[in-house]
Amino acid sequence: MDIGSFMQQLGQQLVNGISLGSIYALIALGYTMVYGIIKLINFAHGDIYMLGAYVGFFATSVLKLSFFPALIMAIITAALAGVIIERLAYRPLRNAPKIAILITAIGVSLLLENGGILLVSPQPRTFPKVFSLPVYNIGGIIIDGQQILIMVISVVLMVLLTYIVHRTKMGKAMRAVSFDTDAARLMGIDVDKTISFTFALGSGLAAAAGVLVGIYYNSIDPLMGIMPGLKAFVAAVLGGIGVIPGAMMGGVILGVIEALVSGFISSTFRDAAAFAILIIILLFRPSGLLGKNVREKV
Repeated sequence: MDIGSFMQQLGQQLVNGISLGSIYALIALGYTMVYGIIKLINFAHGDIYMLGAYVGFFATSVLKLSFFPALIMAIITAALAGVIIERLAYRPLRNAPKIAILITAIGVSLLLENGGILLVSPQPRTFPKVFSLPVYNIGGIIIDGQQILIMVISVVLMVLLTYIVHRTKMGKAMRAVSFDTDAARLMGIDVDKTISFTFALGSGLAAAAGVLVGIYYNSIDPLMGIMPGLKAFVAAVLGGIGVIPGAMMGGVILGVIEALVSGFISSTFRDAAAFAILIIILLFRPSGLLGKNVREKV
């Protein structure tokens, strides 16, 4: 392979990786926000991503909605589902041992997956084509219009999230609760409402990722959230779980690494590469790239 062909393929895989990484980043944001607030790894989060994809599918194929109304409908539905899950499954166990909450999260995940299989059947569904976007050829690098859409919507949602967290009253409450729950409660902050809002926000972002993936890959199924959910968790740990910019950066880095492994080695090893990154980051920098080591008093 000559240097020109190598650079062209490298550019192509970078475009593919950033597009894929944008999806991981949207899902990882939900993990990192929930962990930052209540120190919970919500393993049902990947299945909320699946729920969002199916709501988008229903909205476009049955209700005949266009893309943006379907996206909004998926975000709202998933946000409500996130609030319900937090209220029924996690809130009663908030003061329980961490292992009990972890087992509950796995149970909620299995409930959503098998409930999806019962309700919509295990057969993959073909996502309807909601629009036709051009394909661009820039110096031999193929950029699909849908990839551009994914990246633009992801950036817009991340900017909106950043604004909510840093510029709104609820965002200030979220940061206060994540810093010290008891002190936030003494200052008059409704902790339960703040935690529910965090679940809603994270679930809505995951749903948006589900709709974007459904449109891009044209196929969805009830178990589609397992692997992306785990990889988004890896992305959150890579960037520094509990750190919002870290989740964004971790998602993009993971997507690029996967694309490079697929393009230059073999697509067979892309999943292995993701979990190898998790092992390496836990061994050498367990706090993540943007995280800080925090000592806990025993």
